[in-house]
Amino acid sequence: MFEKILIANRGEIALRIQRACREMGIKTVAVHSTADIEAKYVKLADESVCIGPPPSKDSYLNIPAIISAAEVTDSQAIHPGYGFLSENADFGERVEKSGFVFIGPRPETIRLMGDKVSAKDAMKAAGVPCVPGSDGLLPDDPREIVKIARGIGYPVIIKATAGGGGRGMRIVHTEAALLNAVQTTRSEAQAAFGNMGIYMEKFLENPRHIEIQVLADSFRNAVYLGERDCSMQRRHQKVIEEAPAPHLNPRLIARIGERCAEACRKINYRGAGTFEFLFEKGEFFFIEMNTRLQVEHPVTELITGIDIVQQQIRVAAGQKLAFRQRDINFKGHAVECRINAEDPYKFTPCPGKILNWHTPGGPGIRVDSHVYSGYTVPSHYDSMIGKLIAYGDTRDQAIKRMRIALSEMLVEGIKTNIPLHQELMLDANFIKGGTSIHYLEQKLAARPEVAKAR
Repeated sequence: MFEKILIANRGEIALRIQRACREMGIKTVAVHSTADIEAKYVKLADESVCIGPPPSKDSYLNIPAIISAAEVTDSQAIHPGYGFLSENADFGERVEKSGFVFIGPRPETIRLMGDKVSAKDAMKAAGVPCVPGSDGLLPDDPREIVKIARGIGYPVIIKATAGGGGRGMRIVHTEAALLNAVQTTRSEAQAAFGNMGIYMEKFLENPRHIEIQVLADSFRNAVYLGERDCSMQRRHQKVIEEAPAPHLNPRLIARIGERCAEACRKINYRGAGTFEFLFEKGEFFFIEMNTRLQVEHPVTELITGIDIVQQQIRVAAGQKLAFRQRDINFKGHAVECRINAEDPYKFTPCPGKILNWHTPGGPGIRVDSHVYSGYTVPSHYDSMIGKLIAYGDTRDQAIKRMRIALSEMLVEGIKTNIPLHQELMLDANFIKGGTSIHYLEQKLAARPEVAKAR
């Protein structure tokens, strides 16, 4: 096992990784920008290294600075967390070539799954169902593009092969709008990702967003840890996640889960990963694989009792998974609310000093956050300041516990989206379960103040 790990991230996930390491008796190195010098995880780390000024490109995306920090602290491995460099194959390669262990998949696997076209091809070969679409990248010939779209059937969605996070995609409802949408998406893809490759898929009009968590070691052992429902989202950004997904047949989940585990074996996957699917009319359609730890991993941890971060570390250290699929038991239900420093109605970021911070407690409540009273939320990074997770024997109990926890949570000095979460925990359709990925945006658009502004 490693003696010292450098955590190449910030915020709540840096603290989460640090806690996993401390429980395992592993020393930690926290790297930080000048904006994060007062962060809790920096103070708690065995060592800390400042790697640059506040802008991400000069600090958390600064590969030479991170590797230098690992060298001067004699770290053995680097954990990238999520976001930033976590799915950057070049970073993983540089880490390995510099003599450190990258706690994540092999660089070639990250590249394979990072390209949406090659990922889809790999999944088809592994028997994982995919959304009907173009066979690879779209050609330049306009007539061929029109022919492909007619074969798929409208509406279609044009996507950048290097895209992600809701960027580099455009929905097309008619043939008249097709070619202009293709050209615009190509230009945006080149500007945003340096890759103008695009492809086309059938646009599913009312799907749910269901994902399958997997773990795999270097000995081709792979398991799935059940599913999560992440359909409650705004502008392709998740707001609430839960596990298991309500109203899905466990046999259906077992079938798709086994296919995901088998796909891991076929592509020689290593570490934690997530297969993301759209689910509509009883069918799963693969959209992408995230080759990293997910923000919403706590809900899976709570229903399985498995520490996913510690498993990542053990696998990276060369250990075999200590369990098989038959050993994994799913129990209870968990719901996670992402707590963001933002206006709950306008969704504008609200950085600033937190005057008072009081987190809830009680049975089944978990809070993952690096925040404390007197902490200043910087304006340079994502607005998420924590995650509130509620667990119960049943979904109904988990939701009730979440309502109580939200009512107890106190954040003074800045605005947060807690009022939105309180509203959603009372929403009849959310309580019923099974809403589509469009539900929250439709609900927000129907608010009186929004409708009036339109």
